Order: sequence, then structure tokens, then C-alpha cells
Amino acid sequence: MVVKKKTARVEAVVLDEDKLHQLIGNVAQLLTTVCDVSQRPSLWAGSQLEALSEEQPDGALLDACLHTLSLVYTSLQAKNPLRRAIASALASVPVWLQERAVNRLSACVSDCLSDPAADRYPHLTDSQTAVKVSASLLLCVVLQFLHKGLSEYLHQNSGLAGRHIAQAQLMQSCLAAVKTSMLVIQRSQEAVSAALEAEQSHCELEDTLSSLLGSYIHILTDEEFIQSVQSTAGMAVVLLIRSVIGCGDEVASGLDSAPQWLKQRCEGLCTSGRPPGVSLYLCHGALAMLSWKGALPGPQWEQLLLLVPDTLLDLDVRYESSTAMVVARVLTLWSSAALDCLQGKNQPCPPRLQQSLSGGSELQQHLLEHIYSHWEHPLDGVRHQTRSLFRNLLLLHQHTDPSASDPTQDSYVTELTQSLLGLEWHMRGKYGSLGCLVELYGARYLLNIQPQLPSCLLGLMGDQTLAPYASDLLERLFVSHRAQLAGEATEDWMEPWHRTWVTPLLQVLCRARLDQTTYILDYFLPKLLRCSPSSLAHMVQALQDRPPCSAGNVHGSRGALGALMTCLRAARAQGVVPSSEEGLWGGLVPLSLLQQALVHKHDQVRMDALGLVCESHRSTEVVTSQEMDLIRHFLPPNLNSQSPGVRQQTVSLLKKLLCRMKDSTLLLQKRLIQERDQEQRDRDQQTLHLYKEFLRWVCVRLLEVLLPGASFSKCLMSLHLLCVLGQLFTFSTGPDVFALGEVVTSDHAQNVLYCVASNFLEVKQLASTLLRQLPPSAVGLQDQERMCGVLRAALDLSTSTRPFDSVSAAHLLNLLLHQPHLSQTLLHCAREQGLDFQPPSPPPQPSGAVTLELNTLAVVQFLLHCLQLEVSKAESSLLQAAASSPLYGRAHCITAVLQHLNTESLSRTEQWRCLVSELIAVCYRMSDVVSPVVQSSSPEGLIPMDTDSETSAGLQRILQEIQPRDTNDFFTSARELDTHPGDTQTQTTHTPSLDTGGEGYRVTAQMVLVCCWRSMKEVAMLLGQLCQSLPLHYTNGSSHTHTGLITEAQVEGVGLYFRQQLLQSRHRGAFELAYVGFVRLTDMLCRSGSQGLQQLPARWLSEVLEEVKSSDPSSKLCATRRSAGIPFYIQALLSSEPKSSSCSLLKMTMRELIALAMPSANRNTDCSTVPQVHALNILRALYRDTRLGENIIPFVSDGLQAAVLGFTSPVWAVRNSSTLLFSTLITRIFGVKRGKDEHSKKNRMTGREFFTRFPALYPFLLNQLEEAAATVESDSGQVKLHPSLFLLLLVLSRLYPSPMDGSSSPLGLAPFMPFIIRCGRSAVYRTREMAARALVPFVLVTQVPPTVHALLQELPSEPGPRIQHNHIHGTLLNFLFVFSSLFRQNSCVVTRGAFLDVLVCLCGPKINSDVGHLRQEALSVLVASDLVTSDASSSTLGPGSTQYLLSLARVALSASVEIPELWGGARLTSQLLQSLLRCPQYEVRELALEGVLRRLQEEEEEEEEERRPQWLDETTLSNLTSLALHERHPQCLAKVLTVLSVLSSSGELQWRDGVKILSQEEVLLHLLALAHNSAHRSEKTHTYVHIAEACSAQWGALLCSCCSEEQPMEVKLAAAKVLVDCAASVLSSPHLPLGLSTTVSLWRSLFTLLQDEDEEVRDSASDFICKVPAPLLDVAAVSVCPPVALHSGVGLLCRLFELWGQEPAGVLALTEWLLGEEEEGDDEAVADEASSLDEEDFLFEKGDLNLWAEPVQWVKLLHGHLDSLILTFKQTQVSGISEPDQLHQIRTLSTRARAKALGSQQALDSLPALPQFSCTMEHARLVLRSQRAALALETTDRLCG
Repeated sequence: MVVKKKTARVEAVVLDEDKLHQLIGNVAQLLTTVCDVSQRPSLWAGSQLEALSEEQPDGALLDACLHTLSLVYTSLQAKNPLRRAIASALASVPVWLQERAVNRLSACVSDCLSDPAADRYPHLTDSQTAVKVSASLLLCVVLQFLHKGLSEYLHQNSGLAGRHIAQAQLMQSCLAAVKTSMLVIQRSQEAVSAALEAEQSHCELEDTLSSLLGSYIHILTDEEFIQSVQSTAGMAVVLLIRSVIGCGDEVASGLDSAPQWLKQRCEGLCTSGRPPGVSLYLCHGALAMLSWKGALPGPQWEQLLLLVPDTLLDLDVRYESSTAMVVARVLTLWSSAALDCLQGKNQPCPPRLQQSLSGGSELQQHLLEHIYSHWEHPLDGVRHQTRSLFRNLLLLHQHTDPSASDPTQDSYVTELTQSLLGLEWHMRGKYGSLGCLVELYGARYLLNIQPQLPSCLLGLMGDQTLAPYASDLLERLFVSHRAQLAGEATEDWMEPWHRTWVTPLLQVLCRARLDQTTYILDYFLPKLLRCSPSSLAHMVQALQDRPPCSAGNVHGSRGALGALMTCLRAARAQGVVPSSEEGLWGGLVPLSLLQQALVHKHDQVRMDALGLVCESHRSTEVVTSQEMDLIRHFLPPNLNSQSPGVRQQTVSLLKKLLCRMKDSTLLLQKRLIQERDQEQRDRDQQTLHLYKEFLRWVCVRLLEVLLPGASFSKCLMSLHLLCVLGQLFTFSTGPDVFALGEVVTSDHAQNVLYCVASNFLEVKQLASTLLRQLPPSAVGLQDQERMCGVLRAALDLSTSTRPFDSVSAAHLLNLLLHQPHLSQTLLHCAREQGLDFQPPSPPPQPSGAVTLELNTLAVVQFLLHCLQLEVSKAESSLLQAAASSPLYGRAHCITAVLQHLNTESLSRTEQWRCLVSELIAVCYRMSDVVSPVVQSSSPEGLIPMDTDSETSAGLQRILQEIQPRDTNDFFTSARELDTHPGDTQTQTTHTPSLDTGGEGYRVTAQMVLVCCWRSMKEVAMLLGQLCQSLPLHYTNGSSHTHTGLITEAQVEGVGLYFRQQLLQSRHRGAFELAYVGFVRLTDMLCRSGSQGLQQLPARWLSEVLEEVKSSDPSSKLCATRRSAGIPFYIQALLSSEPKSSSCSLLKMTMRELIALAMPSANRNTDCSTVPQVHALNILRALYRDTRLGENIIPFVSDGLQAAVLGFTSPVWAVRNSSTLLFSTLITRIFGVKRGKDEHSKKNRMTGREFFTRFPALYPFLLNQLEEAAATVESDSGQVKLHPSLFLLLLVLSRLYPSPMDGSSSPLGLAPFMPFIIRCGRSAVYRTREMAARALVPFVLVTQVPPTVHALLQELPSEPGPRIQHNHIHGTLLNFLFVFSSLFRQNSCVVTRGAFLDVLVCLCGPKINSDVGHLRQEALSVLVASDLVTSDASSSTLGPGSTQYLLSLARVALSASVEIPELWGGARLTSQLLQSLLRCPQYEVRELALEGVLRRLQEEEEEEEEERRPQWLDETTLSNLTSLALHERHPQCLAKVLTVLSVLSSSGELQWRDGVKILSQEEVLLHLLALAHNSAHRSEKTHTYVHIAEACSAQWGALLCSCCSEEQPMEVKLAAAKVLVDCAASVLSSPHLPLGLSTTVSLWRSLFTLLQDEDEEVRDSASDFICKVPAPLLDVAAVSVCPPVALHSGVGLLCRLFELWGQEPAGVLALTEWLLGEEEEGDDEAVADEASSLDEEDFLFEKGDLNLWAEPVQWVKLLHGHLDSLILTFKQTQVSGISEPDQLHQIRTLSTRARAKALGSQQALDSLPALPQFSCTMEHARLVLRSQRAALALETTDRLCG
């Protein structure tokens, strides 16, 4: 692959007149020398200067050369490449010439510094210039110039408000100036010290340094500067102080020994009112600029070193996440400096320092608190620095106590390790800390403590968020473990390593679900193979020894075959496995296994196998013939994949293979030229020939599937792969090595063209891209007639009422733009339509770019002319426009056409300027027409009637009332419309047809609304495109004018338009899409060269905030619909602010909005809360905006306070907006919910981390909780629910204990406990539960016993009249959540139920202590309870009784089903289960059945042999069968039938109804009758699968009905399982137990399921392959994907017809399938329907529901097998079909086929021109119908012949 050489950038050299004359004089002397130089002058000069000797050089010529180089160097911009070349030349001068070179450069610099212009500062402050002259006498001059530049920057910064780009450039210039000054001072320290010591009195250098220090301090204390500048200024301050004072102990002692001028300058740094960041940056400067290596110079340095961490930890870092990043980096820098101090060799470490830095010290504890609070910070950099700090702390502990080398003997390390291992694995910081322990102490240390650590970590690899961390820790562990084992030098040391790491990996790969092992391939397996490549052989051998993959894998795991593919794929990608040789893959695996894996049922197994074929360690590795055959085997059945992830992986892997093929082709071609060995040349030529055949096969195969009716997924993947082929190999037809264009026919290209009409946008885009790559001769757009037809189709589609048609039109127009004769074709179309249009005349022999520009100009002019006419029509009648020619299609086409135009090099600028003005004007007109609808209070359903209609008075009056006076009066009063007796016209969904010259339209409210909001969308997109892509015409001050196509006034006008639309539109589609266009505009404003436009966002933002603050019910701002477009408007303005800036607009906006969102005493009425509602809605949008990133985090605390306080408002609108804001903030703080578990720890954080990140919430939540807890209990007995109580408990319940709980901290959690406990006494059940859940993180580990004791003291000792059961229940819930309990007898069923739940926890299998006595007591309570002893007829339910019975049922299930051996209640199992199954409450029965089913499934997985569990006796089975016969509750009936289905799989089940024993036939008939009348067919269908063989056709009919398309997925899944289970005994039985007709119907149902849209149904049905006897199959009896199963199934059925001796019946059945079902109505009606088709009557085309099935391919498959079956039949039967019934059937089928063929052809002929675009679905349906009829007719003719 040839890499294009990078072009050197050329920039101009700007010289003033004096320098120009000097340069001319010097050049005159150099001309004779350099005129014959072939190199660049700078390189020549460098080489010549370096080669000069001291022997009498020409002094004048040398001076001229040096002066020229210096003059050009100081005149160039900072980033000019020539500047670096000259710097290199000057640096290469010999030693004897260096002084002269410096003098010449100093002279030029001195001239520049004498009177520089402001715009010259950036490149004059370049560090290279300063360093070269710093050693000369210009030191003071250079520093004065740098100070002058800094002062100029500080002055300019105050006047750049709102100009973000200019501000960012200024920050970079300021940063360069500070760095340059630092470099000058650092290189001139001796000169500075000498100058200051020599001049005892006041000197000029002192003033310069003082002024420079003042500039540094100004930057440090000015928060408008970005952090990188401030941090550099902090280092500069320390460097300057060090240069003045010296490097001894006096530097660390402070300013006591400093000169007076230095003390005065530093006074601002020592005041208490300085910004908090000053200390941070000074600490950074001290650590970076002072030397800490070796022993410290004195005690002051030791004190300074210990002062830095205390200062950093005390900083308030809540304002910005970037500040937290700086703190983390500085702390890590400090720990490195402390390590440097301890590693000094000259003298031992001071005792105080050693004590402070050792493990367990107070300083280490504080630093560990910081680590635990920040190791899960959102910023990756903070987490990385935290991990480095932890590692350095361990190293510090090692250095302070070198004797404790064994970690097992070190109590500090042992306790730290145990605490880390005891943490939850979802804490990401845990992994890095454990990795540090492995790095320092080895893997065996951790494995000895926790031997199951490898399996535990592998189990976490299924979580995408944890997989990278777990894999990193695993890598550290197995690499360290391998090194430790290898160091022991034993022979079999690899065996324990394999047992520890490889064996658990293989178990997980084989048994775990596929989604849990995806990331093992991505993160873990490659690392393991890199560590130990020889382990691959062990993996392959172990996996091949396992049983092969089958249909019954646990939980759908990949099995041994899938695991083998995974391992081989990872090894191949790492270069461990070579390519296939002689049928064996790397000598390890047969190719037949690869073929099985490539068509495996599971997606990931197929992807791993494909990755094994495609991926390679070398990009030039030759693709072998075996690999190409494997791709041929893989590609056809895998093109139609519904999963986007699988499609993406397939395309990516095949692209890797094609890239390999391309790179190896280049290598082979190169070898053919250079190779002399004829045999090798022949082999290479043969390889290229194989490549050519393969690529052509792929190309043809992909093009052939793009037929009408092809599924979306197949079209998408085929087009994507074809585009990849075009990019890598091109579809050329010339003398190319492959010439793929030769296989592309005209039909192929037309099918690709018709894909542009697809309803799916991605298919349109790929088809359009591919058409540009195909040979033009195949596409055929050069043909005038063809081009004219496509152009007409595009213009017709641009006026369609179906929205996606306008997208198709845009793609077609973009295809035509490159055709040279488009303008003439456009003129012809214009004349046909009677339009006055004249395209621009092209010049003679125009280039491609000119042709594209002129065609674009002509198309836009034509569309604009049409749009202007249609807007005029819409201004008169919006209804007619919505029905006949909606405006948005034309506007969309204009936008799409302009997107591909290079606007920087246009030749017809005047025409374009006029066109832009017209476009903007027509956009405004369009907006005026449709804005009354989208800006009304209720745009949905509004139909504004014609202005000239006599019958429109009613609707017009509604329109006039809504639109002009649309206000927020809903806050004060409701609007009532006036009623007039004479008005009978009301707003309806349909309006009468309009008389438009014989053309009738039916207009719906939906059509009007879609027309309006889509028109608004396209106006926004077009205006945004114009502003973003067109060059701007502007003038800045007195400078020259920048010519462009769009003016500043036009841009500002567009901005005002967007403001109006966003602030006044009510329809969400309108303002959301206007927001997209406005974002384009704001991006352009910030980057434009116009100073006025740069300041517009800040001005607009201030104006809208003022309008929000002053809004009231009479304002035009919409306070409903979540403030409509106002949040979008503010979002767009704020997102245009560069992230690298100081974000002043964001900070100002957030302060204003939070102040408005906070409740106020004077804002308690509906009228006064409108600004508060707006502020809450805007804040919600800003917190959700991901583009604001971490810059929004400093305002989260204030936002949460506003949301919580908003709940106390008496106004509903405020409470509603507060709810939405609170939900957004919970997501922003704790992350997006990643599972169904509401209380999953993935969306939680420690209390310490939470309050460290948001310290302002600590006092707020505490005060609010105290206030809410005071209202919980009431003596009057009335419920008082504090508005914010639930929110507070919701936040607190998402916290959990921290590893450092128990240590002292100002953010202790103990003060929350009494209030949370008090909230547990609430009269609201949900509140008590939330309080109990929130209590858990606040009970410290050391405080559990006293907390439990205090709670026990609050429980009553005996029942009494004044006992509050809410109090008791809340206390018991606390016990439940902290795993503590106490028994108290009472009569409240709610508290009794809560206590029983506690008992279930305590008596569970995980409790190690002896609780046998407690279990016996619980059993006695259970036996005496209402569940066992109550009479169903006399039981009455009270409040909470159901919950109490459910709690009893949980105890009973635990004692009878789950762990009866621990309860010792085996004798009671039957009694307890009988009580549960006969309980009158269906909730109890359902819970019992779920428990039984769960236990059965667990035992089924654990035991290999199927046998009935011991706890299931005959009595329990009788109860289950009786329940199945008499149960009426649908959920319980479904559950009991599922249980019986599982039981029946282990043997024949005897059904009892009381004492009566039912026969199998009676049971089946009962269930059949039940299934016919029930929606829950799935369980019933599955129950009697094992007794189905004895049934009649009734069972078959029921099963077939369960397979139909309209059935629920659960029903189809059950039917698929039934068909799979009976595949061997019924479907493929040679005896036809159900008869031929029923068996064929079941096969048809199976094929229907194999083509179902739901992937799970298809996969389940494809398992029938594994059940069919192997001799009947042409593939291996393993799990295969549905397409392969479908193909094999049809072939199997044909062989069965032969086996049954039913070939004639089989041929007729398949022919009937081929012809399709009889459609309603006759063919003439179908033809009439097609001819009168009016697709304008509906907006959204509704095709088939099944997007996966492909009837075209199904028909081809049937026809192919029919041909084979007929051929076999004719070869074996001489007489052919002779039975009269069969002959009659053939004639009937032939007649039907002819009639259908005729009707289809008539319907096709009646369609308009190019029906593939105008009526795509109908055309595809008719083509399929015609094809079915033709093939069926051909088949019947063959049978008759």
C-alpha cells in the first residue's frame, strides 16, 4: 500500500520596507553562491555553516548569510516550517562561529523588541528565540519585552468577552509567553543571581523581575484564565522566587529572607481572600520546580514536604472536575517527590518524615480517604492518578519499614488487602489497588488469601463496565503467577498454572451464556495467549475432549465448539496459529469443524469462526483456497442477520479479509516482477487467479440478492460489502487485475438504483454511494431517456406526501449532478411542466468541478422556482399544499444538493449570491405559512382552513383566537371558545375534498401537521446549511473586505429567525429540528472572522435570560411542554462555547438559572412562578446535555437543592418540573440505569465519595431530612407526608458504606441515622421501606451492635393499646436490611410478615451459625398459622393479610422445597405444599408454583440423569394435576402447566383428579379444549407433547394455529419446542403416525417458524436438526442457523416423501406452497385496485410486518427442491402421476397459476412509470405474485408433460 508523501506547507514571509532592503542587499552577495544549489536554501545553509573551518573565511559573505538567516527567522510566524529549519541551521554552526551567530540574532531580536506591533507578540515570544539570546547582554531587554507582551495579553483579555475563539488563541499566546519567560529565567539563573548581587541598590533587572512576577500573580488570581495557564504561572512564580533567593533551606522557609520588593509583590498570594486554586498551583510549582531528589537540604524542606498534602486535601475541589484532576496529579507528584527523598543515599531519612510517611500514619489515612473517594471519579485521568498515588503510598510504606519484606508478616498490608478483597466487585477502583498489591507482592500472596479469585474475576467479564478492569487485574495476576512458578525451576510448573488460569477460562467459555463471554474474547483471552502461547495446545486438546455442541446447551452457551473457535480466533489474531494447511487449521482442528461453526445457531460462535478465517497477524498473509471456500460456505446463509451488532462484525471481519487480499495482491504482483523462479511465479499467478474468481463470485452473489422484496438486513449487508469492494478494488472494466466491473450487469445496477427507494435511510445512503462506484455503462444514466426518467421520478418524489420519498429524491438528484447533460434534461422537464426556467450556460469543455457547480446551480434554481410557486399556493391554501405538494420535499432536496458542493471555489459568485438571497427569503415565507400551526398551543390536529372559503368561519375563528393571542393564561384562567348559534362547522379529522380543477384530495389533520412541522424542520436545516457552508462576506475595522456569498446581516437575520422559532414553537418536532439548524449557526458564529458575529451568542443569551426572568402569563414564552424550545435555544448557545475556554457563559447562565429555580417568599402564586418553571426546565436540559461534559458537574449540588425545594411549592407546574429535574440529576450523579434492579449497586456510590464530590449537599440533605422526619409521627393519627421526604430517602438509599467508614471525617454519616430511623415510623408503607433501605450505608461497621441494641430498646415488650404498629414494622424492616432480628408476638399482620421475611434471611443456607433452634420455632409458628390451619370458606382478608400470607409461603417454600434438609421438615413437605397449592389466594399459589419450578430447573441442570426429585411424592403430584384441571387464574394455570411439562420430560406422568385417575386421552382432550379457548396456549401446547402421538388431527391443527404470524412470541416459542421435541417421533418417522396431511401441515408450520421475524423463535425452531436421525441429513446434527435449517429442512422433507413413497402428494403440496395461499377477491379486483391506487391518501407506507422473511428466496428454494423431487420421481416412476384426484389437483393448480399470472401482469402494466420509486411496496408484491405464478405454472407443465 503506497503511502502518499506529506506535502510541505508553504507560508508567506512578511517583511517591512527596511528589512526588505537589508535582505536584498544580503541576497546580492549570496546569489553567486546559491544559484546552483539544488537543495532548499535553509538545509544548504545549515550544511555549509557546519562545514566551515576557521581558516580565513569570507567575513562579509558569512555575516550576510548569518544576518539573512536571523532576519528571516525573526520575521516568520511561530508555526512556519521554515522557522524550524533556520533554527536547526543556526544551531549547527561550529563553536568558533557561535558568538557571531548569537550577536547577529540578538541584533535582529533587539530591533524587533524595540517597537513591536501587537500582532507580532506571539511569534516573537517563541522560546527558541528567547533561549538563543538569553545568554547575551539582552537578558533584561528580553524579560522586559515578555512582560510587555504579558501585560498586553492581560489587557486584551478583558475585552474579549463572548469571542471564544479569539479568547482561546489569546490563552495559548499567554501560555507561550509564560513558558518562554520561565525558560529564559531557568537558563539564565546564574546571570540573574550575579546581577542582583552585584547591584546592591535598586537595579533595572529587579524592576523587570518584579513586574514579571506581578503578571504571574495576576494570572494566578484571575479565574478567567484557563487552568493550564494558571498552573504554568504557579511554576513560574516558584521558579522566579528560587532564582532570586537561591536553592538552600531559605527557599523552603518562605519569604523571610527575601528582598523587600519580592515580599511586596507576594502579599496578594498570602491573603486569606485569595482564590482556592492559588494554593493548588503554588503547590504544583513547588513540587515541579524545586529539587527533591536525595536528602533534603534542611528541616524547612521537610516541613514544606509535609505541608503540601495537607494543603491539597483541605482544598475545596467541588467547583470543577478539572480542578480535581489537577489535585490528583499534584498529589501523585508529591508522592513521587516523597519517594525521591526517601531514596537518598547520603544520609538516613529524618525520623519525623519516616513516621509521617509510614503505613497507618494519620497522613496515610487521609490520603487513603482521598483515594477511596476519587477512585471511581468520572474522569479517567483522576482514576489513573489515584491508582498511581496508591502504589506510591505502598512504596513509601516499604521504604519507611524495609524490615517488613514479607507481606504476610506486615499487619498494615494484610489489613489493607483484606479490606480491599472484602469490598464489592462493582467498585472499579478496587481492581487497580489490587493490581498494585500484585505488582509489589506477587500474585501468590493474593491467591493464598482468596484461591477462587480467578473464577470470581472471570465471572465479572460479562459486564461491559467491569470487563476492562477485571481483565487488567487478571493479566497482572497470571503474569506474576507464571513468573513466580517459573522461578521455582520445577519441571511441571505449567500444570498448576493451567489449572489455575486456563481451566476456569474454558469452563466459563463452554457453560456461560454468550453475552457473558463476549468481553473475554476482547479483553482477556488475547492477553493470556500473549503471556503463554504454548497454552493454546492445552486449550484445544481440553476442548476437543469435551462432548460436541448440541441443541441443549445450558442457557444457550456456546459449548465446546464455540469455545474452541474463540480460543483459535484470539490465537490467530495474535499470530500464534498459522493459516490452514492440508485441511487442518494450524495442524490443530479439521476444517469440517470450522464449517459447522460458520453456520452455527449462535451469533457469537459464527463471528468467532469468521474472525478465525479473516483475522491475521500479518496484513500481507496470502488468503488460501480453503479460506475462500469457507467464506463461500459462510456468506449466503449469513447475509440476512437481524442483529446490528452481528452485521457490523461481519462487515468488519470481511473487510479485514479483503484488505489482506488487497495487500497480498500488491505483494504477489511485486513478486511476479522480481521473482525468477518459474514455479513460484506460477504459484503466485494461480493465487491471483483464485483471488479473481473469488472476488467475482462475491460480487455477483451480493448483487443477485438485491431483488424487490429482499429484506432490509440482507440489502444493508450486501450494499455495505459491495461498497467495501468498491473502495478496495474498484469496479473497473479496463485492464485491471480483477476487473470486477465486468461482472456488473445492467440489471444488477438497476436493482441497486431501486434500493434508493427503500424505506430505510441507511439502505438509501449505501445504494447511492455504490452507484457512484459502479461502471457508468452499467448504471446507464448517460442515456438521455434514462436520465430523463430518473429526473422525473426524483422531481415527483420531491412533492410526495410521504416523508421518506423526499430523501429518495435527494439521493437521485445527487446521482444526476455529475452528468454533463443534466441542464438540458432539466430544461426539457421544465418545458413539460410549463415553467419559465433557463439553466446557466456552461463554458466550452468544462471541467468536472465546473460541471458539478453548474448542475448544482441549475438544480437549485429549478427547485427554488418550483418552491416559490408552491409557497404562493400554500399562502392561499395550506390544506391544498399539504395534500398535493407539501413544501418540505423541495427544501430537503435543496439542502441535500448543496451539501456536496465545494463553496470555496465557485466561479459564478454573483449568481450564487442572488440565489442565496432568494433561498433565505423563500425560507422566511415558508415559515410564515406554517408557523401558525406549530406555534399554537395545541398544534396536533389543527387544520387552518382556506382564507377564501365560505365554510371556514368556525375554524378560522379558532385559528385567529389561538395564534395571535397565544399566551400562558392557563396559569390564571381557562379559555372558553365563544359559541354562535349559526355555526355548525366543527373541527373534524377529515375535511371535504377541495375543488382543484378535477383533482381531489383527502386532507387529514395528520397530513397538515406533518407538512407544517417538516417544513419548519427543512427551513431550519437549509438555513443552517447556508450559514455553515457558505463563505462569509464581512469587514473587520479598516482592514480589507473578505468576500463571500452570505453577509453578516443575513446571518444575524437567520439567528433572529431561529430565536423566534425556538422560543415560540409548540410542536416538539418543529423546535427540536430547528435546534439542529441553530447549532450549525452557532458553531459558525464562534469560528467566523467577524468580531460582531462572534459576540452574538453572548448577547442573545443575555437577552433570553432577561426575557425568562421577566416572563409572566402574558409572555409569548411557552411555559408548558417543558418550556418547549427555550431549553434548546440556550443549549445551542452554550454548546458553542469551546470546552477549553473558561466557560464564562455557562457559569453565568447556571448562576442565573439556579437563582431563578430556587423558591422565594414572593413567588408563591401561579403568576409569579413562570420564571421558576422555565428555569427548572432549562436546567434539566443542560444537565442532560452530554456536550457540556464535566463542566456542568460543579452546579449539580445547587441543581439538586432546587429540585428538592421545588417539591414544596404549592404550584403544580413547579412540582412537575422539579420532578423531571430531580430524575435527570439522579441519572447524572449515579449514571444511566444498567439493569432492571432499581437498587443495583451499579448505579450507586459510597457515601464518602458522594459527599466528597458534592459537599454542599451534606448540610442541605441533613437539614431537609431533619425537617421531614419531624413530620412523620403525629399524635392525631393523621398522615403528614413531607413533600421532599421520598426524594431524600431515594438519594440516601443509593449510597453504600465506604472502605474508610469508621475513620474520622468532617463528612461523617452518623448524624443522618436518627432521622432515617425516625422516618421508618411513617404511616406510609413505601416510606418505611425506603427508610430501611437508606439506613444501611449510614450504619458504620463498628456501630452495628449499638445501633441494633438501640432499635431493640424501642420495641414494645408486650402488646398494648398505645402501640404503633408502623413503628414496629419500620424497626423490623431495619432488621431485615441489616440482617438482625428479634421476635415479638403481636396481632399486626404487616409487622408479622416483615418479621417472617427476616426469619427467611436468617434461616437461609448462607448463615453459618447454628440456627437450628430458630428454624424449629419458625416451623411451629408456620404450622399453627392461618396458612395451614385456616378454612378457605371462612377466611376473611384484612389490610396486609396477603403480604402476611406471602411471607408465610416463603418460609414454607424454604422448609419444603428449597432446603428441607436444613429445616428438618421433610415429613412436613407434602403437608406444606398441599397448603400452598390449595390456598384460596392466587398470589400464594403463584409464588409456590414459581418456587417449585425454579427448584426443578436447578436440579435438572445439576443432575445429568433425569429422575424425579425426592421431595415430590405422589400426594404433591396429585395436587399439581388436580390444580391443573381446576385452576381458573390464568397466571397460576400457566405456571402449573409449565411445572407439569418439566415433570413429564422425565417420564410418563399419572394424572389424578382427587381419587380418580385420568387416562392420557382424557387429559389430552381436556387440555385441547382448554387451549382452544385460552390465550395462554404456550404452556398448554408444551404440556402434552409427550402424549401427542396418540392424538388425532385435532392436536396437529391446534399446533399449526399456534405457529401463525399473529400469535404472541411465547406461543410460537412453545410451538417450536413441541415441534423440535417431536421431530424424530412424528415429523421424520417412517410410519407417519399422524397421517400425511397432518404431518405435512406440521412441516409447513415448522418452516413458518423458521421464517418468523422474532430471532428467538427462529433459533428455537432450528434445533429440530439436532433431533432428526443423522442418516436423513446432509449436514452434521449440530445447532445451525435458521437459513441453513430451512434449506436442510426442505431437502429433508423431499427425502421423506421418497421414504414414505408419497412423491406425487409431496410434489402437489410443495407446488401449492409455491403458488401461495388464495387471496381474497378475484384477480380482476386486484388489477382494478392496483390501477386505481392512490398512494397520496396515506402518509406512512405500511408493508409486511415480517422484515426478516424473504418470500422471493423462499419461492426459489421451493422451486429448486421441487425440480429435484420431480426429477427423482420421473426417474423411478415410468408411468408418472396417474391417479384421477392428483390429476385434478394438477389442473386446478395450473388454472390458478395462469389466472394469477395474468392478473399480476395486468396490475403491473397499470402501475405508473418507474413504479419502483412511486409505489415500491405494491410493485414488489406484484412481482412476487407474478414470479410465484410463473414458477408454479412451469412446475405443473412439467408434471403434465
